[in-house]
Amino acid sequence: MSSTKRSKSSDSDAYESSTSDRDEAERANKRRKTTRPAPKRSNGNPGSVQQLLSADGAPSVPIEPCALPQRQHILSYHRPLLLDRRHGRDALLKWFDGTSATRGMPWRKPWIDPSSVPDPAALREQLERRAYEVWISEIMLQQTRVAVVIDYWNRWMEKWPTIHALAAASPDDVLAMWRGLGYYSRATRIHEAAKLVCGDSVMKGLLPSDVVELEKKVPGVGRYTAGAITAIVFGEASPMVDGNVLRVLSRQMGVLGDVKTDKATIDLLWSSADALVKAVANDTEVDEEGDVSKDRPRTSNRPGRWGQALMELGSTTCTPKPNCAACPITASCRAYGEGLQSATKKEKLKLETPPAPTDIEDVCTYCKPFEEYAEMDGDEEGTSTKVPTKSKAGTNAKDGKKQSSLSSFFTSQNGSSKTKPKTATPSTEPDAATLEKISNHARKFPVKTIKKAVREEETLVCAIRRKSDGQYLIQKRPEKGLLAGLWEFPSLLLPEAKETTTKSRKETATKFVHELVGNEVKHVGELGSIPWLFSHIKLTMHVHLFVLSDEKSADAELGKRSRWSDDVDSESMGTGMRKCWTMIQDNDT
Repeated sequence: MSSTKRSKSSDSDAYESSTSDRDEAERANKRRKTTRPAPKRSNGNPGSVQQLLSADGAPSVPIEPCALPQRQHILSYHRPLLLDRRHGRDALLKWFDGTSATRGMPWRKPWIDPSSVPDPAALREQLERRAYEVWISEIMLQQTRVAVVIDYWNRWMEKWPTIHALAAASPDDVLAMWRGLGYYSRATRIHEAAKLVCGDSVMKGLLPSDVVELEKKVPGVGRYTAGAITAIVFGEASPMVDGNVLRVLSRQMGVLGDVKTDKATIDLLWSSADALVKAVANDTEVDEEGDVSKDRPRTSNRPGRWGQALMELGSTTCTPKPNCAACPITASCRAYGEGLQSATKKEKLKLETPPAPTDIEDVCTYCKPFEEYAEMDGDEEGTSTKVPTKSKAGTNAKDGKKQSSLSSFFTSQNGSSKTKPKTATPSTEPDAATLEKISNHARKFPVKTIKKAVREEETLVCAIRRKSDGQYLIQKRPEKGLLAGLWEFPSLLLPEAKETTTKSRKETATKFVHELVGNEVKHVGELGSIPWLFSHIKLTMHVHLFVLSDEKSADAELGKRSRWSDDVDSESMGTGMRKCWTMIQDNDT
């Protein structure tokens, strides 16, 4: 598991190539059409990716790191070097085994080998509980730091040690236990899924061991979570790809692409992860009577260790600002190799451009043009390369502008492209200055989309205290959407882009409360404003306090989703609403 939160995946016009560059490319294309037809590019097709990752896809001659700034290369440049280097795969597993023991993650436990548990009932019980533990940890880790999750996971398992115990819990108890983790819909989906799994006549509380079946049958379980459960618990060769792994593979394979919105690039990395985990699974020694199928590797602890190793590497070492000196697999890292080659140019080491493709179909169409995005980066120290999100996802695997221009592709074919590539490698480990340059280059992978500005909203939070008994009116949010199913004080979203004043907010809040409980209510005042930031919304909550004195109004019908509470502290509320409650308590004396 990652040491930081599971990363996920904004439109911007931040960059656009110049008109003259586009015109020149168009003229060059027209000239080429008169001499030869343009073949259809196949890089983004499943068939070409399958060939790239197959046993026959390994190049007969090693492809050296491509030279900067053109980064001209063929599709086979992106074949993961780890696919053909078992020692590299073993090195990462050894590194993970050495670091995981010190991380203190309670959900990391030894793999349950089915052959070591002869009793089928006992094995089922162990697998059922283990799958449940991993499932809960993976959901909690989404967008949440490990240090935070550890305490929540421990308390959760103490309260509901089995999936059956969770299925029998009340929705409010589940939300209350989740309080503070955010993204509360995760808790609701977990609870609903637990009830479904326990009530299913086939599953009966045991999550499926097949990744496709697991994703299909269990609500809220996506491709990543399904892969994690089947690999870690059942030993299946399933890929586990989160944001950290996408970054690691982008650098390992030298893919200068958008791993958040470009479907072709994402699919390439997922396919590569799948090929790698199958290779790792097949690395297991087989006895004389054993038979390992290439299509379905036998189960072991290796797939789970491998998937966690990639995530661990991405969260601790191959971070957005990588520590390349501590990485155990730099020998197979394309970004590292390019950075090393570029950093040693000034030492006048002999470097030559790799051979140009013999056919336009061999040109990589996944990578962004390095010169443009490095220039847009605007920082020689290696700030993250950013890509505008104006183009639609997936277009960069088809006909978008890639690498250097196609004119340079044809020019290089007529030049010195037939020269065998040579890369000078220093005999000693890179010094600190060289490592910094390598790290700065690696930081450009993958390209980062420019974040879309968050929407700003204002809302009135109206705390209505009943004078007769001191209880507060609370309402339950809708079962779908933001903060689904949580309780809150009656709230009113103010019209978008409306400039409000203290006076206007008081008038709007009073009218809103009158409609809820009648006119016998006193506006005590606006207690203050609390800013709260969601992933896509910057919310300002203006907190107002009211006191209701009319008993008749207090006893009026409030609706199914409203009630009076004498213990607000125990209610399932979001963290932002709890901050409002703290302000109310401090002022309502």
